[in-house]
Amino acid sequence: MSLNLTCRLRKDRRGATAAEFALTVPLLILILTAFVQVGMYLHANAGLHNALGEGARVATLWPRRSQAEMAESIRASGFGLNPERFGDPAFTFGSVGGQDFVDIRVTYTPRLNFLFFEVPGITLERERRAYLP
Repeated sequence: MSLNLTCRLRKDRRGATAAEFALTVPLLILILTAFVQVGMYLHANAGLHNALGEGARVATLWPRRSQAEMAESIRASGFGLNPERFGDPAFTFGSVGGQDFVDIRVTYTPRLNFLFFEVPGITLERERRAYLP
């Protein structure tokens, strides 16, 4: 009788799909979370790039803008960026061939949080040169 029961249980496939689903769902959720976090990282990168471009645009306006005005325009145009993680813009002035320029450097550290662990801050750094009028 127990041999017959064991044989029947071995052939019974009911519930196999539920068990496979239970084993694969955590991995699927982790992969989806990873996609969302990478998307947030790319969004932060785009926001930082936009902010740097706006700072360079303001630097090229006449009359010349101050560093404070350029920094304010950078902070104001960084869409989707948390101001607490936004580094202070650095400005380096110089001249090449009689043409004045400013190198603008900005940093941002997005926070990537996967469900079960948090990734240490990955700092995004961008630099751009703008020629002054």
